[in-house]
Amino acid sequence: MADLRPMGVGEILDGALTIYRRHFITFLALGIIVLWLPVVLSIYAQLSGPQGHTGILFLAAILQYFAGLLLTAGVIRVISDFYLGRESRLTQALALGVQKVWPLFVVGLGKGVLLGLIVFVLGIVAAISIPMLTKTGALGGIVALALLAGACWLAAFVACGYGVTTQVVVLEPLGSSFDAFGRSWDLTRGRKLKVLGLALVAFILVGVPSAGIGALAAVLRFSSSTTAAGLLVLAAVLPVILTPVLPCVFTLMYYDLRVRREAFDLELLSQHLSAG
Repeated sequence: MADLRPMGVGEILDGALTIYRRHFITFLALGIIVLWLPVVLSIYAQLSGPQGHTGILFLAAILQYFAGLLLTAGVIRVISDFYLGRESRLTQALALGVQKVWPLFVVGLGKGVLLGLIVFVLGIVAAISIPMLTKTGALGGIVALALLAGACWLAAFVACGYGVTTQVVVLEPLGSSFDAFGRSWDLTRGRKLKVLGLALVAFILVGVPSAGIGALAAVLRFSSSTTAAGLLVLAAVLPVILTPVLPCVFTLMYYDLRVRREAFDLELLSQHLSAG
């Protein structure tokens, strides 16, 4: 049984990777169970030739999104069981995932719409003001760069404020799914830079390998179709293996935030899981 305690950035990353390694087989089994269909569809569409299968790729993307939500909730259950000293069971992890997939979708959709509106409005403002400012000379160019940096900061600030909505939905009793927004914002108050740093590292660990292999496959497609096909398959399969790293990092970060603000302990965690 592990202890819930305040952790630094390095400790959270180290703890997340330790949990990932310790429960790798369980996470892999979860990933295969929930992601096999979208992965197979994606591989089929990409290997079927240049004529394209837009409909299949779209279906695969939708299925992969919902499967990712189910996987995330299941991984959070496994991590919580680990902290409570319980044996992790696939059936319990999958059951929690099925129970939470719709609330997670609603919150994810709301967060996506909100962040999309922020980026859209900032983009419109930047598109109008930056060309005008740059025409006024060096000072205008500096102001334009400062405006662009401020816009990026605002978008990142809001995203970090809602960085643990998933963990809140899965682990806390809520009157409404949208209560997760205010709850996440409160937990991340004064800690958004820490959330940003951990999120960047986590997304690099998960996203860069798949993106890099996919890009290499695209480059080699015309020179070595066999190699390119193998790389495409590998890029499609990697998310099954690596995706659990994200909820590992974000769940430990959530625990850290609650311990610092509320003296969160294992008894409360056990009560939340029992209530769920």
